Amino acid sequence: MHIELWSDFACPYCYIGEVRLRRVLRELGVEDKVSVELKSFELDPAASRSVQTTTPERFARKYGLSLEAAQRQIEHISQLGRAEGLDFNYASTNYSNMRDAHRLAKFGLAAGHAEIVDRLFAAYFTHNRDLADATVLVDIAASVGLSAQETRDMLASNRYADEVRQDEAEAARLGIHGVPYFLLDGQTAISGAQPVAVLRATLAGLLSSEEGRAAARAGHVCGPDGCRI
Repeated sequence: MHIELWSDFACPYCYIGEVRLRRVLRELGVEDKVSVELKSFELDPAASRSVQTTTPERFARKYGLSLEAAQRQIEHISQLGRAEGLDFNYASTNYSNMRDAHRLAKFGLAAGHAEIVDRLFAAYFTHNRDLADATVLVDIAASVGLSAQETRDMLASNRYADEVRQDEAEAARLGIHGVPYFLLDGQTAISGAQPVAVLRATLAGLLSSEEGRAAARAGHVCGPDGCRI
C-alpha cells in the first residue's frame, strides 16, 4: 500500500495525524508493507517570513474568538498531542512562512533522512523554533546528518520549490482544502487527524482486501470455510 499524506508543519493536527499513522502501522505490523509519501501543503503561503503575532492572538482573530476562548481551544489541541506522547506546546509556537521548511523536508527525504519530518514538527511544536529562519533549518538538517553547507546552499537557491508547488497543485486538482489529508493507493481518502481506531480499521480493511486480491491472482481464495481454487 502507498499512502500520500498532504501536511503542513504549522498544522497541529498534521503532527498528531502523522504520529497516529505511524502508531497504527507499527501496531498492525505492516511498516514494511506500507510506504508513506509526504506532500507539501502550505496553509498560508503568504505568511510573513518573520513572526508577527502570538499564536493565541492569531487563533482568536482567525476563528472570531475571545483571547480566553482561543487559549482554551489551543490547550485542548495541545492535550491531544500530549496524549500521543508528544511534548506539545502549541500556545507558544512562532508562526511564520513554511515554504523553506517544506523545501528542507524534500531535501532531507531525497537524501534518505525520513526522520527530518518529525524533527521539523518537533522544532515547531515542542521547541517553538522559527521555521523561516535559515539558521534553525540548518541546525535541524545537521541533526539528521545532512551537510550544513549543502543545506545553506539549497536554502539560498530555489531547489525543491517546484516540487512544493506541484504537491499543492495536485492537492488543488483533488479538491483538498485542509490537512492532514491521507490518500491510500490513490483511491481511499481520510481527511483530518482521525482517531487511531478509525485509522486502524480503515488500513486493516484495505490491507485485508489487498491480500485477498493478491491471493485471487495467485489462483486461490481463502475464506472462513477454507480455501478454493
